[in-house]
Amino acid sequence: MNLVFTPVHRAWCTLERGLTALQPAGALAARLHLAQVFFLAGLTKVRDWDTTLLLFTEEYQVPLLPPAWAAVSGTAGELLLPVLLVLGLGGRFAALGLLVVNAVAAISLPDIAPAAWQQHLTWGALLAALTLAGPGAWSVDRWRAGSIGLGPDRMN
Repeated sequence: MNLVFTPVHRAWCTLERGLTALQPAGALAARLHLAQVFFLAGLTKVRDWDTTLLLFTEEYQVPLLPPAWAAVSGTAGELLLPVLLVLGLGGRFAALGLLVVNAVAAISLPDIAPAAWQQHLTWGALLAALTLAGPGAWSVDRWRAGSIGLGPDRMN
């Protein structure tokens, strides 16, 4: 039994070390993808502000906020939070903020298409993971934590 277990155990440990080594790249890839999605959405809103205001007034049903406030705060979130997310500066805050923007966007459209709903779920899952686990080793947050004496175990 020991002969069978040892090679399997070694292979599993090797796979686990390899996947752990890839975590910073995976977190960065998720941050870059999400930042692009939300930043481009924000740019679209800024490029045609009159249409944006019209959509927030007539189409989107944002709860609790007047349409103009919802347009400004949503657009600001889509433009500022992705920059923080890419840098990993306040990474958990940025991910959580975009998670809120994503959730509000998904619930504000009364007739959201199934494909769009799936995209929002995927973005939400990635943002939730970054909120819970942090932006990863390749981030300003991690660099700053190291520079003030907090190790990775205290950072996430």
